[in-house]
Amino acid sequence: MRVAVVGATGRIGAKLTENLLAKGHSIKALSRGGPALDALVAKGAEPFIGSFDTGAGELDRFFEDADAAFLMVKTIWEAEDLHGHYPAVALRFFDALRDSPVKFAVSLTGMGSDVSGNTGHFQPFHILDQILNRLRDINLVHLQGGWFMENLFGWIDSIAQYDRIGWSLDPNVKTPWVAIQDIADLAAKEFDSPADQHRSVRQLGIDYTMTEIAAIIGRVLGREVDYRFVDRSDREVEMVYRERFGTLERWVYDNNTLAALNDGRVAFQDDRPALRTTMEEFAKNTLKPLIEKARTNGVKPETFLTWSSR
Repeated sequence: MRVAVVGATGRIGAKLTENLLAKGHSIKALSRGGPALDALVAKGAEPFIGSFDTGAGELDRFFEDADAAFLMVKTIWEAEDLHGHYPAVALRFFDALRDSPVKFAVSLTGMGSDVSGNTGHFQPFHILDQILNRLRDINLVHLQGGWFMENLFGWIDSIAQYDRIGWSLDPNVKTPWVAIQDIADLAAKEFDSPADQHRSVRQLGIDYTMTEIAAIIGRVLGREVDYRFVDRSDREVEMVYRERFGTLERWVYDNNTLAALNDGRVAFQDDRPALRTTMEEFAKNTLKPLIEKARTNGVKPETFLTWSSR
């Protein structure tokens, strides 16, 4: 199968591209160029310079000789782009795919993409899915990823300094977590056995509460790590955030994200594929070395996450 891979040199795209090449697929790799793309070309990928995130390159030609496609959007965290970026990229996908020979596509979306309304971080995924669903001649798999386990890197300094994770997710709420490598592996399997359904959804993640995650990390480190719930309705917390760490727009955006999780609007079903990487394995093999390194590197500039974890 000839697969056109968007974001081929990214954290997920590179692993997926290498996996597909190893299985004998022909890969057309979209990237802005550089050593990472050169490395994929050396392994057999065909390069294509461009970016759906910026609109650069002859994007209408990217899918013109492909059987299948892998689609993903780079998350842009700047406040002015939080909601506008995903729809813009989705429309570029739509324009490039609708007259192409592609008959099967896997789109990396996110939890909550099946929920309409104001859900903060999850709202753009819903818009992405709705636009792609207009591609009538393509069988499409929506690969709904939970929180990336790699997102826990944001608390490395908090754990190193205070043995604590501070956040505003309710301590009793379970949310799905998935390692980037597992996303790439499961995406590759979709191309080995393409779905014959017009639209299908795969939800990826293992459920943990933040309290459970803190306890797992503590066991791996050999000392207690606790979870501190940060009440975002506290005006002092909001004042500190807006004065030192971010904008009002981002504050509201994050509040909407956490509210959608805490009130249960965004949640996964129980029918999910098994994942290779558990939180215990990720904490032991990936987080522990980084936390130990952070303990010896000295104190870094404070972030909202480290402030919340004091």
